[in-house]
Amino acid sequence: MISKELLDILVCPKCKGDLKYDKENNRLLCNKCKLAYPIKDDIPVMLIDEAEEI
Repeated sequence: MISKELLDILVCPKCKGDLKYDKENNRLLCNKCKLAYPIKDDIPVMLIDEAEEI
């Protein structure tokens, strides 16, 4: 689970837009870029190359 404080400061590295936490799939979603950033071992992987298209 990602903390609210961390979610408030994280932005999409591609567009600098807001991210939404997808609790079911444990990832961060950018609706603007249509990318999903995985969270591994409670650490968000904020690399564009690691993101999946949604």
